[in-house]
Amino acid sequence: MSTDPQNSTRTRPATLQKRTEILKAAVEIFGNKGSTNGTLADVAEQVGMTHAGVLHHFGSKQNLLLEVLAYRDQADVAELDEKHIPGGAELFLHLVRTAFVNAHRPGIVQSYTVLSAESITDDHPARDFFEERYTTLRREITEAFTELCSEEGVADRSAVSAASAAILAVMDGLQLQWLLHPEIIELGESTEFAIRAMVNGVLHPGPELSSYSREC
Repeated sequence: MSTDPQNSTRTRPATLQKRTEILKAAVEIFGNKGSTNGTLADVAEQVGMTHAGVLHHFGSKQNLLLEVLAYRDQADVAELDEKHIPGGAELFLHLVRTAFVNAHRPGIVQSYTVLSAESITDDHPARDFFEERYTTLRREITEAFTELCSEEGVADRSAVSAASAAILAVMDGLQLQWLLHPEIIELGESTEFAIRAMVNGVLHPGPELSSYSREC
């Protein structure tokens, strides 16, 4: 049986809209309950669908989990021309801007934080996603540092690898603290301070911490 192209064109926007509604509901459900306790039935109820209806759009709970993570990353670059994070010094500014944006979307941040923590457990469906994500981001941040060091004439680049991993760790750690104490932690400002300190630490390394110690 052939499909009417005009009919497909008409229904596609509605399908995409429904998928987005499901993803937004899943962000909230998995963010509040985790991927184990949050169920497809919870998601279906929130969007006024049946369990089978959610499966029709995503196939399985595992697929929905992965789509939630992809939705979060797509939201980070939605306003960029190439739909991809920039390189060079602009990358560090993008990371800071992302933190300020995240301060206004706690559901996505909570879902990401819960799923990233759960991904270290055995056979978790998001394990590969996070391994690849961190590998890619470390590489891109390292490349940004390398480019910046070349522009600034920095010969000693021994701290680049550690700084690249530390930036990601600080960003994720601050998100966790902010979720626990949003009235205390300023997510954007704290992230900006940390990234600025680490970039400056690579470009203009200061004295070793041991130099600040005082003998009794």
